[in-house]
Amino acid sequence: MPRRPIDITLPRLDGTRAVVTGASDGIGLGIATALAGAGAAVVLPVRNPAKGEAARTRVLREHPDAVVELGAMDLSSIASVDAFAESMVAEGTPVDLLVGNAGVMTPPERQTTADGFELQLGTNHLGHVALVRGLLPLLRAARGHVTSQISIVARSGSVHWEDPNWERSYDGMRAYRQSKIAFGLFGLELGRRSAEQGWGITSNLAHPGVAPTSLLAARPELGRSGDTPQVRVIRWLSARGLLVGTPRTAGLPALVAATAPDVRDGGFVGPTGPGGVGGAPGRTPLWKPLRSAEDARRVWELSEELLGTTVG
Repeated sequence: MPRRPIDITLPRLDGTRAVVTGASDGIGLGIATALAGAGAAVVLPVRNPAKGEAARTRVLREHPDAVVELGAMDLSSIASVDAFAESMVAEGTPVDLLVGNAGVMTPPERQTTADGFELQLGTNHLGHVALVRGLLPLLRAARGHVTSQISIVARSGSVHWEDPNWERSYDGMRAYRQSKIAFGLFGLELGRRSAEQGWGITSNLAHPGVAPTSLLAARPELGRSGDTPQVRVIRWLSARGLLVGTPRTAGLPALVAATAPDVRDGGFVGPTGPGGVGGAPGRTPLWKPLRSAEDARRVWELSEELLGTTVG
């Protein structure tokens, strides 16, 4: 049976500036393309300049009048994140929307970032924390909004408080789950602290469900020489319109979370089909690992401790 079309209508975003991480392909590219089509000037911070230029070309092919800028940034290097943020602050243009979408998933063996953090914690979580820290003046100037893209695996599990860098007993999936729970808790705490301290920033969460993206595909740099069995099954289901989404529909929850006024602060948006793996985007109750305000405070403080600096 053919897939039932799923789409949303975005409000006009003329005069706004959006930063989208992980937008050189997949879900992030779809998010950036939609925001650009709605009139936002979009900044794509990318690690690979060639992939970034190809992504920019694709956005402009669909929306020839769009404003699309590239920036150099590697989320697995705090120095690189800081340099990108400093260049943005020096330019001085406020940031209205920040969508933290980029991530890496389940390298078979433990790997570390340039700063010595476990790769998934350092990239998926701490890299984005550093980005929020660096862009905070521009987000405050715009009374901006932050949407943190987490994962369906964050429905269960917890932060590995005793060993957040997985130095003693690495488990790739548990480390990935931790990174997404931590990122979600941080996003919720950002909204709380903004309200308490008058930053004017709103913050919420989204998750894409399940779709055939590069996260589980062959990634030699992560020690994965071939596609996982999971991604092959996901591709098969997606191609037939069964249960799971596509890279385009998987980006719709983040677009709703970033632009819909009724879910902007503290809300959570995800696919509403069976099991939350696909379907139209809609409000989603916070999963159990995300409900503790105390855990959110601890994640914020742990992140500051690991980065060696305060966030705001």
